[in-house]
Amino acid sequence: MNEPPMLDGFCREVSSLRISVIQQCNLECFFCHKEGEAASSLSPMSREEIGTLVKIGNKLGIRKVKITGGEPLLRPDIIDIVGDISRHLDEVSLVTNGILLRPNAGGLKDAGLKRVNISLHSLDRGNYRRITGRDQLRAVKEGIDAALANDLKPVKLNVVVLRGMNDSEVGGMIDFAAEKGATLQLIELQRIDGDRWFGDNYLDLSSLEAQLGKEAVSVCERAFQRRRKYVLQRSGRSVEVEIVKPMHNSAFCMNCTRLRMTSDGRLKPCLMRNDNLVEFASLLREGAGEGQLSDAFREAVRRREPYWKG
Repeated sequence: MNEPPMLDGFCREVSSLRISVIQQCNLECFFCHKEGEAASSLSPMSREEIGTLVKIGNKLGIRKVKITGGEPLLRPDIIDIVGDISRHLDEVSLVTNGILLRPNAGGLKDAGLKRVNISLHSLDRGNYRRITGRDQLRAVKEGIDAALANDLKPVKLNVVVLRGMNDSEVGGMIDFAAEKGATLQLIELQRIDGDRWFGDNYLDLSSLEAQLGKEAVSVCERAFQRRRKYVLQRSGRSVEVEIVKPMHNSAFCMNCTRLRMTSDGRLKPCLMRNDNLVEFASLLREGAGEGQLSDAFREAVRRREPYWKG
């Protein structure tokens, strides 16, 4: 029998795991935080190692897994990975830039994938290329359509809002999400590694959130990270717009239920830190038993603490 979800020292339930399966990506977004993962010379976790990770995590109360990268669809075994782990979980979801989603959506659905988050930082071809470094907007839109056709819902469109680059497109993004029947996530640009910053591209989303509050027909708050969702009406259709505002947000951190796994196999208690990681894949490769591997999970949970404190 599986245990109830683990609790960290701040009484936060840890019931979900975000697994980076690859560092490589086929886009070059200048602001990408790479899941807070430092460059590594270690080999990525294998399909079998990811399966073991999830089986042990599930016994300790992990119910949901989100697969990310890099771009996870660059892994040739990604459908097999989804199939392996979905049998142990309530939900497997995936974050992708959408470029390779059209040929893979059906296979992912059949393997047990429930839903997808698709990065879409502009609806203008030239601006998309400017932000991502690649002329791939058409492929992304085809990927969105494939996800919807294969019922990978809710399809969430992730937009990092950038001052002077795509902030003028927010209204158009809301209309596009309403037309497609997707949820729109407007994400505040995050500072991850010390002195690295993006100057004039950072935009505090507080004013935008206030504007959405005035337009919304209803507002609700997710328990996870206290994110607010605004339900708007556009051209006779309802559309959900979610604000992801983590910067200096203690409520965001205090309601986080997520543990992370780096692509090279280390448990990561917090996106914003790399000084408290816990080895997992190296233990597995050295022949560690289930008890030691379970202890690694528990140690990572023990090291969790809110990055932004009130």
